[in-house]
Amino acid sequence: MENLENSTDCKETVSPLNNSGSILNSTVSHHDGKAMGFVLVHAGAGYHSESKAKEYKHVCKRACQRAVDRLRAGGLALEAVTAALIELEDSPFTNAGTGSNLNLSGEIECDASIMDGKSLNYGAVGALSGIKNPVLVARRLLSETQKGKLSAGRIPPCFLVGKGAEQWAISHGIPACPTEKMTTKFSLSGYKRNKRKMELAEQVETKRKRQSCGHENDFGCLEPVGDIMVEGEENNSACLDTVGAVVVDRDGNVAAAVSSGGLAMKHPGRVGQAAHYGCGCWAENARDVSLYSTAVSTSGSGEHLIRTMLARECSTAMQAENAHQALLEAMQNKFISSPFLAGEDCVLGGVIVLRCCTCGEAQRSEDIQALLVEFLWSHTTESMCVGYMSAQDSKPR
Repeated sequence: MENLENSTDCKETVSPLNNSGSILNSTVSHHDGKAMGFVLVHAGAGYHSESKAKEYKHVCKRACQRAVDRLRAGGLALEAVTAALIELEDSPFTNAGTGSNLNLSGEIECDASIMDGKSLNYGAVGALSGIKNPVLVARRLLSETQKGKLSAGRIPPCFLVGKGAEQWAISHGIPACPTEKMTTKFSLSGYKRNKRKMELAEQVETKRKRQSCGHENDFGCLEPVGDIMVEGEENNSACLDTVGAVVVDRDGNVAAAVSSGGLAMKHPGRVGQAAHYGCGCWAENARDVSLYSTAVSTSGSGEHLIRTMLARECSTAMQAENAHQALLEAMQNKFISSPFLAGEDCVLGGVIVLRCCTCGEAQRSEDIQALLVEFLWSHTTESMCVGYMSAQDSKPR
């Protein structure tokens, strides 16, 4: 059975914004080929409506279960993390795949990436339309890069965007899915509401400019544009970004993946951190210079996460002896107080992190394989929904 020890809650405040997390040291071992492995998933850092808390928890639990099912069947970390992401993308309550935010043109454009800690290969798509599960395209891109060069010595792509990504996906057997089938009542109503607010804000700004030029202002005392943008909105439940997962398999290989519908009302063609190398996810097996294997998945404001390459920064930090303290310091020094974000009033982001190493007992005996798995999460946003499960657990948590 799984041995759980040193379970603590992290409540340290590293900025004026919220920060919370948890750390768990879990020794996972098996004899005679018994399944082992671990998965940690998240449904975005942002604001999660209390009225939908049950749905968010359920989708995280289902994602954990899908990944563990793959691990129990002998699947590798890359297969398990893909299974988890498909479940997250298929939920109408997450901002990824089905139910993604609509852009200014009322279309869905998704970003996704995946990384294999063993090979260090990476695959990603950006501003992708017409595909139900963007992570499948990212996964296929990764697989194709492992096959070597294309005809005439061409290097295979690892990152495709827009129409080219959609065409490549279809040509490689991934079925198309029209936007209307991926749009939910929730995402469509959010788009219509935001569009009305933008139109009202533009009207107010026009009146403001006329007033500054000495023209009569029939609005009377104008409210700030920002107030109008949020007026009448009970809670900004659309403030959810990337979903993601990190996995370690029975052989100690790690993998990470992310997927996102991006910001609501974003400009067509905008690509967030979910597709960018070192920003959305990172996975790296232990090597000569590193004691721990690490996997990271991020969420939050894409522009902030891109400019700080937070996924890779957190992975590097996890080589420190105290993982808990290292993550808090990385969030503070490499993200919240980063010189690359100087002048930003509100730095929004969250991470889930997994690190593991081979236990001493496994090194002493060929009959026992054991991994020490530590997992953590931290966020500067109001909330972050997280789920986790070991291959030896009866149910996700």
